[in-house]
Amino acid sequence: MKTKITTLLAALTCVLATSAATPIPDQYKISGFAMGCQAYTFNRFTAFEAIEKTASAGGKVIEFYPGQRFSMEDGALKLDQNLSDENIAKLKAKLEKHGLMGVNFGVVGGFGSDESAARKVFEFAKKMGFPAITIEPKIEGMDLIDKLIKEYDIRVAIHNHPRKPKDPSYMLWDPSYVLSIVKDRDSRFGACADIGHYVRSGIKPVDALRILKGRVMSCHLKDLSEFAPSGHDMPFGEGVSDIPAVLDELRKQDFVGNISIEYEYNWDHSVPDVAQCIGFIRGYGAGASSKK
Repeated sequence: MKTKITTLLAALTCVLATSAATPIPDQYKISGFAMGCQAYTFNRFTAFEAIEKTASAGGKVIEFYPGQRFSMEDGALKLDQNLSDENIAKLKAKLEKHGLMGVNFGVVGGFGSDESAARKVFEFAKKMGFPAITIEPKIEGMDLIDKLIKEYDIRVAIHNHPRKPKDPSYMLWDPSYVLSIVKDRDSRFGACADIGHYVRSGIKPVDALRILKGRVMSCHLKDLSEFAPSGHDMPFGEGVSDIPAVLDELRKQDFVGNISIEYEYNWDHSVPDVAQCIGFIRGYGAGASSKK
């Protein structure tokens, strides 16, 4: 009996160790999704302005990226994992003022090749309360990343850029490849499904999500003008990405991560387009509720 109890406790410990990281509260969700912007949408502005613009468009969460100017008042200071505790406090206060939650940080490239550098990113995410970080990893660093996920209880999402015809060594565009490198690792290790980049790579987004079922940690949501590398962002529902099908699939998978609108078009005046995207999500939620 003692042996059975010991085995049961060990199994329970394993389940808890691989459980989802801290959930995103419902107050930061729209139609059941933690919905907001990737700050890169506003990369011609400061991070503080990105917070303001995300809030004005109706977003509830924001995903920061490394290297954006911090604020108009702080000169050349950049938002990254090297922020002082004082500036982290400023960033948290700015988020609270505008009713947003910071939920993710990335894309951090070359991740996992240096443990001290990787720890710095995890430490920053922990201080900020981010449930996840987004990376493009060094394959030789996968064991280290797996270890740090367990230590910090933070989800890690591998981002996909488009297929690179001139660089066949780049494989992260392929959801089957991403699945192959995470499937035997911690359950908090998965993909940041960039819907627009799937379209640019000739992949139907829903097919990619189904391949990655259970490993979708976050999503960069884009509706592109055409199924080609030259496609550009459009308000949701006006492009070829089939956003309703993407949302349906995420719901089927009980997706709990963040969805970031990464609108890479109309750079200087994109807030109305982003607001239209968020309005589409609200409409999707209303339609889903009416079907119940």
